[in-house]
Amino acid sequence: QVQLVESGGGLVQAGGSLRVSCTASGRTFSSYGMGWFRQLPGKEREFVAAISWIGDFTMYRNSVKGRFTISRDNAKNTVYLQMNSLKPEDTAVYYCAAGQKKMVLTISQTDYWGQGTQVTVSL
Repeated sequence: QVQLVESGGGLVQAGGSLRVSCTASGRTFSSYGMGWFRQLPGKEREFVAAISWIGDFTMYRNSVKGRFTISRDNAKNTVYLQMNSLKPEDTAVYYCAAGQKKMVLTISQTDYWGQGTQVTVSL
């Protein structure tokens, strides 16, 4: 079993940057693909970014390409999402996801969720 705890959310102005973190405990962290999803107000949870077991492969939704970077530090059992050039439409609750797969790209592939951290981007 894996437990996930997110941190680093907050309020930022449009064009600014924020880094959210997810620290895992439980089973061997390096054996899990990790991802970030977000839930915009009134919308369904959607995929944001994913990173493979050892961090050699990443994927992003098109709307965040070039602005967001996912990374992981297996020694610290932590995955990060660096968010640059933030836009008001990025405002959402961001959820860390883990799955016993190389990549976690969908909700159905997710075995464990963090509690979520709020990111609000002002005009």
